[in-house]
Amino acid sequence: MNQIILTSAISLAVLFVTISLTAASQRQVVLYSEHGAVGDGVTDDHAAIVKAHAVANEAGLSVKADAGKTYYIGTSTQTAQIQTDTDWTDAKFIIDDSKVEVGNRNSNIFSITSKLPSTRITTVATLKKNQVKLDLSLPQDAVIVVTDSQVRRYIRFGPNQNSGSAQTDMFVVDKDGNVDASTPIIWDFDNISSMMVYPIDSETLTVKGGHFTRIANQANTSSYYARGISITRSNVVVDGAHHVITEEPQFHAPYSGFFVISNCTDVTIQNCKLSGHKTAYTTTRGDTPWSTGTYDISVTRGNNITFKNCSQYNDIHDNTRWGIFGSNFSKNLTLDTVEFSRFDAHQGVTNATIKNSVLGHQGVNLIGHGTFLIENTKVCGGVFINLRSDYGSTFNGEVIIRNCEFFPRNGARADAVLIGGSNSGQHDFGYTCYMPRKITIDGLVINDNPPNDSYPGPKIFANFNNAFRSEEYVLQFPYVITEEVEIRNLTVKSGKPLINSANPFMFRNVKVTEK
Repeated sequence: MNQIILTSAISLAVLFVTISLTAASQRQVVLYSEHGAVGDGVTDDHAAIVKAHAVANEAGLSVKADAGKTYYIGTSTQTAQIQTDTDWTDAKFIIDDSKVEVGNRNSNIFSITSKLPSTRITTVATLKKNQVKLDLSLPQDAVIVVTDSQVRRYIRFGPNQNSGSAQTDMFVVDKDGNVDASTPIIWDFDNISSMMVYPIDSETLTVKGGHFTRIANQANTSSYYARGISITRSNVVVDGAHHVITEEPQFHAPYSGFFVISNCTDVTIQNCKLSGHKTAYTTTRGDTPWSTGTYDISVTRGNNITFKNCSQYNDIHDNTRWGIFGSNFSKNLTLDTVEFSRFDAHQGVTNATIKNSVLGHQGVNLIGHGTFLIENTKVCGGVFINLRSDYGSTFNGEVIIRNCEFFPRNGARADAVLIGGSNSGQHDFGYTCYMPRKITIDGLVINDNPPNDSYPGPKIFANFNNAFRSEEYVLQFPYVITEEVEIRNLTVKSGKPLINSANPFMFRNVKVTEK
């Protein structure tokens, strides 16, 4: 009996020690200083930071910056892989791009990655638009990215005209291959050239704090610089990071983004303050300077990506700076309580929401599918919603405008247009182009006062195609016009009447109802 009691006591003691050690290990953090980071703002600490994260990833421990330190990051081409919770506290980081050579520009400073490996699927040869299930069995839910290199989409028109991109889509499936209804397959894939599976982590990884000051690059090139924070892991929250840009010369290379998000789902960037970049000019095409897009936020093949309570350090109405936000091939993007110079769906978004926000000089730029909702938001661009003409001014779905304000060109005297864009019907964009099938306006104030003497009143639609003024005009490639516009609670500050368009023939069949 005593032996049984003694054995039980020993077992309980061992269990207690095991639990205590486990709890202790859960409380442990890896500090940058433990691996050689000095934090004096002069010594290059990036190698020590990379090592600290590598150790933390291996042991499954969180990482913490030493409070009050300033970490200098120079020309290193290494990337610190973040796979555990990280707290940058009030620490500062100086990212010095001034001496980074063009050939070393592609490395990000940090990369938030999954420990779960991506895999290639070769057993699925085709997909159909709106297909609801794939013949797959996976270890866990996943993001699927699929391409068909034989089909070209987004064949750009205009000054940056190109031959388009391989047909691409991303969607979410569960482990049994069922497609998430909020991420529908938007194309037929008759010849799949690549299908990649990116597993979705079940636990949230959180990165907090950090104040980053970037010394801008000095390169006279159109080649994009990375040098930011890449996020390819699903289920991530970044909270409270700041990014400031200094010493931007007139001629410098563009940036792909401080936050570069791709091939993942459920990422939230919150309570962050970022920066619009000065327009990047180069002379790589001759003596005449030309500009290229440059971003602080880039989302490509992302789903459920949310920016909440975020703003810019610089003026969102400063038109010497490029729009802060760009996206491609993404779904279910949300801006909530932000002040940004721009929202942009570059090569298409499926479903997007903007609410409780203010958008500056580049406003809303939209291409894609599904439902676009803009609610309780102030837009200060040239038009309320710009359907990008370089991609055919297409949005195959519905637009809902609810309780918003429109200040054309931030209150300057301007022609107030709600839906802008153009499409001549003479260019093949790689798809049939659509205007939004239905536009619902429920609460909109148009601040177009004081008007010019020649101003007739705000317009629902821009001209879109000045040549399309009779049945004799032939569209080589179809452009499907909006079917219905439903308007409630509209206020026009100038008192002028609402006009369908300066091209009434083109929009003659649109049903407009005002209630």
